[in-house]
Amino acid sequence: MPDLAPATILDAPHADATVLDNAPWHALTGPHARFAIGNDLVRRYPEDVAPFVAVRTWDDPQVWPALVDLVGPGAEIGLSGYDGEVPDGWEVVGQGEGVQLVETDALQPRPDPEAILLGAEDAADMLAIVERNQPGPFRPRTYELGRYVGIRREGRLIAMAGERLHPEGWTEISAVAVDADHRRQGLASRLVLDVAFHIQERGDRALLHAAASNVGAIAAYERLGFALRRRNRFAAVRTPV
Repeated sequence: MPDLAPATILDAPHADATVLDNAPWHALTGPHARFAIGNDLVRRYPEDVAPFVAVRTWDDPQVWPALVDLVGPGAEIGLSGYDGEVPDGWEVVGQGEGVQLVETDALQPRPDPEAILLGAEDAADMLAIVERNQPGPFRPRTYELGRYVGIRREGRLIAMAGERLHPEGWTEISAVAVDADHRRQGLASRLVLDVAFHIQERGDRALLHAAASNVGAIAAYERLGFALRRRNRFAAVRTPV
């Protein structure tokens, strides 16, 4: 894996940055509590909203049976922030490393005049652009998690970005996608800056996640004014049958 810049914990005077160490949990117990399925140990989003499963703490051994109760036997789920061995009967089906970036004072967000709001009537087009560009998980109701915007050319949705995880004081920018024949025009940067502008208008700070191997995207976000906060490991696992 290519080397990355050393991780830097940035001062966040307007928000508690520690919630970002377990962003899905703090989203599902905070601003996204209306979506939460589960209990005070494990929670998840509805399957048609987002694939994320959140755990209050990995230090409690009851997490593992609670996860099985939550998602059922033989289910594939993603685990974030867990570095240990999985219990007997669990199967690791994939793993990797990601990075978390947060805004700095260098970020200069601004609304984009060409960006249009996307909603339920655009869901099919949003799913289609995600399928074409694979920016990360996106489900039929993911757009309900926050504000999504896009750019259309001749009626076709050719660029998109929006808000996903929302721990208290922070909002994640996600689903940044631009069709291949419209890249290198600055559309992704424009939409990221538009989304960040409205995040800041609400009084939140912006964050991003990316695969650690996607050094091109990481460099682009750093040029916009984001900085590496932490690395995190993630794994896809299958629950016992």
